[in-house]
Amino acid sequence: MTAVRVGTAETRLVLLRGNSAAGKSSVASGLRERFGRGLALVGQDNLRRTVLRERDRPGAANIGLIDLTARYALDAGFHVVVEGILYADRYGDMLARLCADHRGPSHAYYLDVGFDETLVRHATKPIRDEVGPEQLREWYRPRDLLPGGVETVIGADSPLHRTVDRIMTDTGLAHLPPVDR
Repeated sequence: MTAVRVGTAETRLVLLRGNSAAGKSSVASGLRERFGRGLALVGQDNLRRTVLRERDRPGAANIGLIDLTARYALDAGFHVVVEGILYADRYGDMLARLCADHRGPSHAYYLDVGFDETLVRHATKPIRDEVGPEQLREWYRPRDLLPGGVETVIGADSPLHRTVDRIMTDTGLAHLPPVDR
């Protein structure tokens, strides 16, 4: 397969992965709040559950839609944060191609939260009454890392503001001006 280069040398691609209730959406929102306009959030839950109303299965349509959406935003000059559980066995190939095809810097993070902490955090979420501990146990995959050691692992002991600070600095977003859109 021929690579289709996307984005520019200046655009940043950030992958945020981890189990349910690990803090992915909160970190992504924090990055957008800190950066301002010009940073696109490509959320797995939004595209899979809201746009397509699809179950998370191998080869599902949302995998391609996540890829297409991220590529479109990068080509339009946006920095992109792709966030979701994004199981390595289902999404890993797509994420690897996306990073390889991106002309600018790509950074991947795995938010590593143990199952007991997942239950505590889940209890604060709006879907807490719809999704019980049994379902969370089925979804939970400890350290479901992408192959090749490409992800920086951030533990549950890192507070939200420190995680956002770290990613802003690591990716260079902290030193880039927001885009006036």
